[in-house]
Amino acid sequence: MLMWIIIIALLVIGLSLIIVELVFIPGTTVVGLLGFIFSVAGIVISYKHFGADVGFYILLGMSVTTLFALFYSFRAGSWTKFSLKTAIDSKVNEGMLAALQVGDEGVTVSTLRPIGKAEFQHQQFEVKTSGDYVESGIRVRITQILSHQVIVEPIN
Repeated sequence: MLMWIIIIALLVIGLSLIIVELVFIPGTTVVGLLGFIFSVAGIVISYKHFGADVGFYILLGMSVTTLFALFYSFRAGSWTKFSLKTAIDSKVNEGMLAALQVGDEGVTVSTLRPIGKAEFQHQQFEVKTSGDYVESGIRVRITQILSHQVIVEPIN
């Protein structure tokens, strides 16, 4: 009786870990690999303790159960309540760039490596350099405004 409990526990844990790997945390492979190892261990123990016939039936039952559980997991849509349904569709500096023009001067608020923050007309904007490293507190000039990007260069 104890061996049946051990075998069933190994198979249930293995199946659970495989489903968790595929549905909740795909791409980690560690959880799925552990699930596979637990399942194989349960099947091997059943072959050793109960012989080839019982081992085969347990292998067949585990295969069918795994396929059914995976099919039902994806088909039922019960996992959609765990998934993210919102998306971020805003952009940096969106709607704020109308007040800026090429040639405006300001001061960096953070270090630009090459992206950081600068202040123009008492407002902070995310700005980008052409690859230069600019320290905080340095005066900069706007050279380009592209889409939602403000390109600046240090004033010497």
